[in-house]
Amino acid sequence: MSLFQADGLSINFGGIKAVDGVSFAVEQGEVFTIIGPNGAGKTTIFNLVSRIYEPTDGKLVFDGADITNVPPHRIAALGIARTFQNIELFEHATLLQNLLLARHAHKRSGFFSEILFLPSVRRMELEHREAVEKVIDFLDLQQYRDSFIVNLPYGVRKVTELARALCTDPKLLLLDEPSSGLNVEETDDMAFWIQDIRDLLGITVLMVEHDMSLVSAVSDRVMALNYGRPITTGTPAEVQSHPEVVRAYLGG
Repeated sequence: MSLFQADGLSINFGGIKAVDGVSFAVEQGEVFTIIGPNGAGKTTIFNLVSRIYEPTDGKLVFDGADITNVPPHRIAALGIARTFQNIELFEHATLLQNLLLARHAHKRSGFFSEILFLPSVRRMELEHREAVEKVIDFLDLQQYRDSFIVNLPYGVRKVTELARALCTDPKLLLLDEPSSGLNVEETDDMAFWIQDIRDLLGITVLMVEHDMSLVSAVSDRVMALNYGRPITTGTPAEVQSHPEVVRAYLGG
């Protein structure tokens, strides 16, 4: 059984069909990438999967359960995390504080136990700190632990957002344009992290990306979209050489 499935996924904005009957499946342990020209509906699919948007039609299944009507605030606890094309971090908090906030999805204590700071709460706080420190070590962010986000270089902020998503302990990680704004060296580093997330952490990755060098380096399968509809799905080489994909990008 696939870890994630979208079946006939559609959404309308007024009279415009931003996503039109899209179906695909993401297998456990793979990097599945969605590509397409601007306006193809890639990020809209991410917003549907993470439940920010309500689909007009279709079904979402994650880990064998129908999540089509699950509210957005429950998605992280189910095991789905995401990053954003435009970095969404708390700029006037430290890197460590941003990562600890991601552990809120695993909060099990109640109001009064928090007020009294009971032993169970202390144990939980230590567990959360240990989980965050493991991610900091994994992504080599030790030197930035106590730095405020506003003072960090753009490339480090991108990795920090990736780290925050990992701190939720996801089964499925949604990466929205992870190379956006990065230089060549930083993009190569991002490819390294994505491969390690899959190979070492065993996390399945669903990615939207424009940089075809990154797509080719890390993707097991690729789906190309245009005008909200799938063109083809296959290996990176197969999809990039498909005549309709070439036409969608180059025109004609």
